Amino acid sequence: MQPLLTSSQIKAADAYTIKHEPIASIDLMERAARAFVKCFTGHYPDKEKHIAIYCGTGNNGGDGLAIARLLHQAHYKNVNVKIARFSDKSTDDFNENLRRLKVARIDIMELNPDDTLMIESADIIIDALLGTGLNKPLSGAYKKLVDYLNSLDKITVAVDIPTGFFADGDIPKDAAILKCGLVITFQQPKLNFLLPESAPCIDVFKVADIGIKPEYIERQNSQYGLLEQADINAKLKTRKKFTHKGTYGHALIIAGQPETMGAALLCSSACAHTGAGLTTACIPESGLTALNTSLPEVMAVVRKDGNVPKIEWDKFSAIATGPGLGKKADALTLLQTAFTEFDKPMVIDADALNLVAENYLFKKIPANSILTPHMKEFDRLFGEHNSWWSRIETMIAKAKEFQLFIVLKNSYTIIGSPEGKVYFNPTGNPAMASGGMGDVLTGVIASLLAQNYSPEDACLIGVYIHGMAGDDLALPGKLTTVLAGGVAAHIPAVMAKIKA
Repeated sequence: MQPLLTSSQIKAADAYTIKHEPIASIDLMERAARAFVKCFTGHYPDKEKHIAIYCGTGNNGGDGLAIARLLHQAHYKNVNVKIARFSDKSTDDFNENLRRLKVARIDIMELNPDDTLMIESADIIIDALLGTGLNKPLSGAYKKLVDYLNSLDKITVAVDIPTGFFADGDIPKDAAILKCGLVITFQQPKLNFLLPESAPCIDVFKVADIGIKPEYIERQNSQYGLLEQADINAKLKTRKKFTHKGTYGHALIIAGQPETMGAALLCSSACAHTGAGLTTACIPESGLTALNTSLPEVMAVVRKDGNVPKIEWDKFSAIATGPGLGKKADALTLLQTAFTEFDKPMVIDADALNLVAENYLFKKIPANSILTPHMKEFDRLFGEHNSWWSRIETMIAKAKEFQLFIVLKNSYTIIGSPEGKVYFNPTGNPAMASGGMGDVLTGVIASLLAQNYSPEDACLIGVYIHGMAGDDLALPGKLTTVLAGGVAAHIPAVMAKIKA
């Protein structure tokens, strides 16, 4: 698990590194600049391109000055530097790198707050104006400069973070932010890179390792983490000889109406493919033929004429409810009955989430159950939000209050735990933006619960292998669509791949 740090924790980790490695701050800056240049030259190898590096007078600007010198040493022939002297203050490391740069005889221009901005003719702009410490929107000369640079439609590469962008916390909707095709960020992604607010100003980010020791990052005790394949490999269990279908649990999928049987079938298929020993679907009578035809491996409990069927609740090791279930009276009665009769963690999705929201059933949900909302369902459950950061804050509070896991679906799906931990999942891609994908995820997580994985592990493994299946099926760089049924069927191959 890669810990993710807030801007204040990043500063603390840098300071700890400087003190305990030990390393001088100017040398750590040099190391960061070298890591940036290694990544940059891999993306832009043409040494004839004209490159303008815009630097502030803080440490981000110091990075930019060091980068200019290193690019010059790497025989990039047309590098110039523009220093935004919008403050009387400058850091010691900025001043030292400026001294070193002048020795290298690179063109340097200083911009003052009242200057008329010169026409920028460079092919590539490197943004080293402001770093991670920003805590208010840009104004004055900085805003004017950023607005101008955005108007140029140039290739723009940010050093660590785009100017005007907040590393964490709410980003005001009208904030001026420099739009960057590429951000080369140091050591780890910034938290807000993983939220949709980053989309208008960051196309791609790459992480450059600057040698901060993992134990120094661990010392910050961050509540945020980014899943890695090694985590999933460690958690996934290997099937052993002499086990049988009873070993791997019995999952009940409560889903579907006559017009939404597809959701029930996708969820049931995902549950079976992820390895539940037995899967039973509680479906309307009209869907029985479709179930028997498409998924003969799945058993059925039939709902007739809108009545709640008799269910032997204690025979099931996990339950998922909601995909295509509808919100009629019989669906509500069935959901409330499940909450009363089943005392193990459940997976609650789709229409079941809406029923919970409309009838305020939070306190009826079994402890450690898993809610899997998308953004609109999340807001129905917990109120309207104006930003994704505020949703994370609400997730932390509500997961603790109701002792639930919350899986908030997103490009980087976010998992909140009752202990206040927040995990981001890196797998998945836009090709998966198609109907039924959430139904599949629900079935995957339910299957893992049935197999006696802990609720937390079921969430973490579930979102990772679901996204990885979509990654395997998508054609890189192509505008493809991955269908939910294909993802469900590919899950066994993904699990085998991880354990290989």
